[in-house]
Amino acid sequence: MEKVILTNMCMIYDKINNRVLLEERKKSWPGNAFPGGHVEKGEPIIPSVIREIKEETGLDIYNPKLVGIRDWYEEDKNERTVSFLFVTEEFSGNLKDETEEGKIYWVEVKNLKNTQFASGFKQQLPIFFENKWVEIFSYIDEFKNTKYIFY
Repeated sequence: MEKVILTNMCMIYDKINNRVLLEERKKSWPGNAFPGGHVEKGEPIIPSVIREIKEETGLDIYNPKLVGIRDWYEEDKNERTVSFLFVTEEFSGNLKDETEEGKIYWVEVKNLKNTQFASGFKQQLPIFFENKWVEIFSYIDEFKNTKYIFY
């Protein structure tokens, strides 16, 4: 049986200004992505994303909607990571500029294409914006290339 790690991520969408919140991560998974983190032992999924967003951004989010999952398997570790992907347009509070995870900032949706994303994050964007798929599974092929399967 493989070890399973649960994570979450939330696209916070400011519909008035047509922008989303990004986190420029410095440590794990360097590059830009939506904020999120790990689900703690025994913690329900939705409260975990609310907690993570508060810790990483300073914002309180409300009514996060599950839009999909991304999962991947690391054979050398016998480990699967499952990331629950959320979207919300409801938020309040004072945005932090930066945390130990990285810089927090807004970017207009039209400028996302010019962003340097964390590895594999760009492939997730259709789940958030296009409602085409609900799962992205990634794996490393025999040539050490990352492959993505969309469901």
